[in-house]
Parts: sequence; structure tokens; C-alpha cells
Amino acid sequence: MVKERGRKVIAQNRKARHDFTIEDVYEAGLVLVGTEVKSLRAGRASLVDGYALFENGEIWLRGVNIPEYNEGSWTNHAPTRARKLLLNRQEISKIENKLKESGLTLIPLSLYFHDGKAKVEIAIARGRKNYDKRQAIAEKDAKRETQRATGRRDKGME
Repeated sequence: MVKERGRKVIAQNRKARHDFTIEDVYEAGLVLVGTEVKSLRAGRASLVDGYALFENGEIWLRGVNIPEYNEGSWTNHAPTRARKLLLNRQEISKIENKLKESGLTLIPLSLYFHDGKAKVEIAIARGRKNYDKRQAIAEKDAKRETQRATGRRDKGME
């Protein structure tokens, strides 16, 4: 069997970058059961309601929906069960210290296969207020408009 290479994205939490200000990003492995892996290989997962918690010296991913595998039997998994994240001890302690700070939370950004292993990209984030969201959108639009103008100028269209 040929080994997988590279990164195959299964699910992304696009709304997270809009609703939160990302401070730190970590890559973590996942403890999964067989039918979860098969369901992920079929490209089925949702990170929308997902979050991570620090409990008893470990980090757990909750609220992530990996639907039951269609061809699975009675051995199928619970779709929204808690899943343990695999991180180095130093990373766990760094995350724990950061989460003690007020207003910070741990959210999943994307779920993917990296060289055949399931990984999740988690971020320490701070929630945005509505006016922050509007300001971020305005900044993004202004930046896009200046890039368009410089592109037109470089092409000699203006």
C-alpha cells in the first residue's frame, strides 16, 4: 500500500477566524477509533461547534461532529464524543498558562490528514466584539482595494 504524503484538509472552521482573534496556533494529533478514521477519510466532519478544554493535565476536543461511518456496524462511534488531543508536555503547559488569562479560549481551526495521520489545528483565541468584526472587514476591503489599484497601475491600465 502506498503511503500518503502531504496535507489533505477534511474540514475547516472558517467562521472561527471571523469570530475570534487568533493568538497562537498548534498542531495536535487525535485519538480516534477505527470508524472515525474511515468517516474522516470519506471527508465527513464539522468543526462549527467545536472547542477544546484543559482537564486533568490533558487537552480534550469537544463538540466536533464526525458522523457515523455508513458501512459501520454496531462498532460505530458516537458522533460528538470527546476526543483526546496529543501534544507535547511543554505545549500543554504553555497552553494551560495562556488559558488562565481572562477571555481566551481554545478552538479548532482545521482538521486534516498529514502524511496519513489525522491532525487538528487548534488556536488560542480571543472573542471579537461586533464592532471589531466590522473594523476587520473594513480593513480587509481597504487592503484588497489598494492591491487592485496597484495591480492596475503595474499593468498600465490607469
